[in-house]
Amino acid sequence: MTTSEDRNRLIEIIKARTFQTGSEMKLASGRTSAFYFNMKPTMLHPEGAFLIGSLVIDHLRGQEIDMIGGLEMGAVPLATSVAAVSHSRGTPIGAFFVRKQAKEHGTQSLIEGLPNGETIAGKRVVVIEDVTTTGGSALKAVTQIRDAGGEVVCVLTVVDRMEGAQTAFAEAGVPFSALLSLDDFR
Repeated sequence: MTTSEDRNRLIEIIKARTFQTGSEMKLASGRTSAFYFNMKPTMLHPEGAFLIGSLVIDHLRGQEIDMIGGLEMGAVPLATSVAAVSHSRGTPIGAFFVRKQAKEHGTQSLIEGLPNGETIAGKRVVVIEDVTTTGGSALKAVTQIRDAGGEVVCVLTVVDRMEGAQTAFAEAGVPFSALLSLDDFR
């Protein structure tokens, strides 16, 4: 079980490895901002990955979840961390990811990570995201999962930039929560 020290340590790691301020940068939402979270250095760091996985598992405690995943590429290391930590805690949650577009070869699947013959239909899933601004990326994953018959239990982000995602998810009928918010970095 994680503690407030674990949460604070994750904030320290994000501040040291991920959070950038200064010149304007373009975000995935199309907006620009003088602060930016490049979460990959934290998500791919041994302690950062472990803390994210642990905090997510604790956040989801008590909910019936079959799988966790989201839109490539950001969700891949997050879902993998959660899957590994969930196994170590004896409460396995499978991982998957949603492609932005199907490949022209192989299975041509938009949803990857499921074994042969298995689909996401009927599964209770959490969509996970590294940083959320308007929610557009996660909503793409939500649409693909719903279209494939999966039940989206919630969208969970590591950092909410607090720029409208909560409203977008409410309008889509999807519960939304964040481990951290922009306020943790001001």
